[in-house]
Amino acid sequence: MTPTPTPTLVARDWAEIQERMLVPLYEAVYDRLEIGPGDRLLNLGCGAGLPLLLAAGRGAVATGVEADPARRALARERLLEVLAAPPAVPVAAGPYDALLAFSPAPAELARALPAVRRGGAVVLADWGPAERCTVPAVLGGGPAPQDLDALVERAGMRPDGSGRVFCPFGYADVDSAVRGLLSTGLFDGAADPALAEKELAEALHPFERPDGAVWLPNIFRYVIARVA
Repeated sequence: MTPTPTPTLVARDWAEIQERMLVPLYEAVYDRLEIGPGDRLLNLGCGAGLPLLLAAGRGAVATGVEADPARRALARERLLEVLAAPPAVPVAAGPYDALLAFSPAPAELARALPAVRRGGAVVLADWGPAERCTVPAVLGGGPAPQDLDALVERAGMRPDGSGRVFCPFGYADVDSAVRGLLSTGLFDGAADPALAEKELAEALHPFERPDGAVWLPNIFRYVIARVA
């Protein structure tokens, strides 16, 4: 029986395998907002800190919020400013010019918004159309994407555009794909983790290429809103 990975190993799988899959989304958003020197960015759910590093590479001052202590520790190893989950978002440390969040809980978003300056950008992202996303199908349906436009409206923000980004999940082999997808946390509630791992590996076989690599194309959607 395969031993259950420790939280630290799972976090490292996220940092070393999975986190890079979302680079096209981050880069598209940063291009759209023209993130650059002097901009202050707050990222909810920053994982092991890759979106912060990408923003810092453009000259921005980036702060992350991450609930998972193992991922947060890895981000801090990269000498990044990463805080615990809200309500620890330092409103007094604002104002931020932009906030980025992937599939945020409404309450989490509401706690973070006071830290964004008036007129600042808020970018919310989630899975795109089901027919354009392979991973949710592999996951047996996966969580339904949020209605981002409704979330913007409920938060009292002003819509300011949207976009779609192609984010393929590519892995060297099935083992790497299983480890990467398990690191997302989408299987954390499985009654039998070993069985979930086995079923995931079987579900990935149709997406194997002749060289053993696994290719899972996906589209992500983001919306931009402005704080009133």
